[in-house]
Amino acid sequence: VQLQASGGGLVQAGGSLRLSCAASGRFFSINGMGWYRQAPGKQRELVAGITRGGSTNYADSVKGRFTISRDNAKNTVSLQMNSLKPEDTAVYYCNAESRILTGTFPYWGQGTLVTVSS
Repeated sequence: VQLQASGGGLVQAGGSLRLSCAASGRFFSINGMGWYRQAPGKQRELVAGITRGGSTNYADSVKGRFTISRDNAKNTVSLQMNSLKPEDTAVYYCNAESRILTGTFPYWGQGTLVTVSS
């Protein structure tokens, strides 16, 4: 299973970015999907998650600003980020719980850098 993320970049505070991630390869289905981020010197943290049925959860720091969505038919997950703040600067990783022949396992994308300037 391969996850390809895109959409990162440099934006001014208050601006918006949209991250996208597409899963490909051999799998039966994808259960939960999500976005994590890791800022320099900090641990990776969950930003937002979404179940196959569309239930979502968000980190308190992004509630009301970020929106996660997915397209089950295309095996994609997106993160719309509005009202960005400098503290949102991090490498963002997409994650997918994928069911393959031997079980269900988490897979990670390569990471995409989001830089928010003040």
